[in-house]
Amino acid sequence: MRGAGVRQFGAPVEALELPAPRGLRPDEVLIDVRACGVGNWDEFARTGDWDLGIRPPMALGVEAAGLVAATGDLVAGISAGDRVTVHSAPLREQGTWAGRHVAAAGQVAVLPAGVPFDAAAALPVPALTAGQVIDDALQVRAGQTVLVHGAGGVTGGILVQLAVHRGARVIATAGADSAGRVSAMGAGTVLDYHQPDWPGQVRALTGGGVDAAANAVRAGSAEAVLAVRDGGRLATITADLPDAERGIAMRAVQVVPDGARLAGLVQLFAQGVLTVTVAGSLPLEQAAAGLAQARQGAHGSATVLRP
Repeated sequence: MRGAGVRQFGAPVEALELPAPRGLRPDEVLIDVRACGVGNWDEFARTGDWDLGIRPPMALGVEAAGLVAATGDLVAGISAGDRVTVHSAPLREQGTWAGRHVAAAGQVAVLPAGVPFDAAAALPVPALTAGQVIDDALQVRAGQTVLVHGAGGVTGGILVQLAVHRGARVIATAGADSAGRVSAMGAGTVLDYHQPDWPGQVRALTGGGVDAAANAVRAGSAEAVLAVRDGGRLATITADLPDAERGIAMRAVQVVPDGARLAGLVQLFAQGVLTVTVAGSLPLEQAAAGLAQARQGAHGSATVLRP
């Protein structure tokens, strides 16, 4: 089976010839992969900083969309031939950058009609992250004011859209070249995070600070917390929680696979509530280029691979 990954942690990404998938356990699904997502989180897997439960030589990748080829004896609600998407972690066998992928059934979501494979492959990690930040860590409710720091990326954009869908007033930060796109997602105000006192601007706009802040900027939480009101909430997806202050509840969020939640999020995508832009698809043999592109950022667009 063709795949793309590493022969040892820290090595360059390259094409691999992998064994065919083993027989399924009762709670597993075998997916014929039609598209697989690429994100900067895959760099952490490449270097061994994110333990996915397997060791090289290994295919990388934790997101995929495709057709169900087979299911284990105890799997319910998923059948051969279904169009599905998945965020897999820890990995049961190989990563998703391969022709076939073995996934835990509880991490798989059936796709609504009309959702393309490319978008479905790019959605799981950003959408699940946004859901776990907005709904779990921040518990955003209608009428609240929410800051999304770093709204120009794929995950940041979905954070904005989901907060707006929950009825929040959203203030976002982004680069000047992303401001129009972030506004179109529903942010009422978009500030340039290159401006030295953007947290002060947020406090002035809100009369003391936002109710909740979601940080999607590396090392950005220390700035974001300055824009939160006393007793508010901060969640970061970059593992850089600042020191506690002013009674603000703080939480670092690392995405957790959840097939049921993913199913709800792809329904929102099918309804047009959530959007993700795919910049392009690359053949599996160009996985190294795809990962480099994801690390550099693509102005809010995702990259996918096609086995």
